[in-house]
Amino acid sequence: MSLEVAAGILLIVVPVLFNVAFFALARAFDYPDILRKEPDEILRRFAAGGPGLLMRWELLLLSALAMLPLAAVLAVALAAPPVWSVLAVVLGSSAALVQALGLARWPYGVAELARRYDTAPAGPAGDATRDTVVVTFATLHRLLGVGVGEHLGYLLTGLWTLAVAGSILLTTVLPAWLGVLGVPIGMAILVGTFEFMGPYERDGWKLAGLVVPIAYIAWSVWLIALGIGLLI
Repeated sequence: MSLEVAAGILLIVVPVLFNVAFFALARAFDYPDILRKEPDEILRRFAAGGPGLLMRWELLLLSALAMLPLAAVLAVALAAPPVWSVLAVVLGSSAALVQALGLARWPYGVAELARRYDTAPAGPAGDATRDTVVVTFATLHRLLGVGVGEHLGYLLTGLWTLAVAGSILLTTVLPAWLGVLGVPIGMAILVGTFEFMGPYERDGWKLAGLVVPIAYIAWSVWLIALGIGLLI
């Protein structure tokens, strides 16, 4: 199997896997809207989800990690100048790792917190346990979810998209229009970096919340188009 074929297959499989996992979580857990709910609702619904919900989160986690080989193989297949190739590998690998770190809190950290919250007894001792769980969950949610998974994830994914777009424009492996198309998509993903930054840290920037889902749909379609381009 050539590198172009391997890259083409990964470019199709990874976004499909991501979207399958995403929509499975949307149906079972009201994801991503559930992320903005109160901890009590999130934890109780997570505990009620059982093993099926855990496996859905695991699938989404694996789809993020699949960006690691994709970033490396695609950079080699495009054969752009060394600076662009190295930049694409570093940004793509970093994006995969921060996204995976943000997602890993769900099937492991949140699973334990939800279990303790749901089984806490009635009375003062149980109330104290639930209060502690809520504070711990909120901290993980903001740090690993908003800070690492979303803020850094959007930043690195957007920059990787721009690096890949630049690599396409500097080579003849894929049509130039695919590189041009990647530029606004990468810029749109970068908007998400500012959703919970600075003055928007507490409540979020509504414009970014509207732009990012559309950008990721376009990003998925773009990746699949790149994959088809490498396979034909």
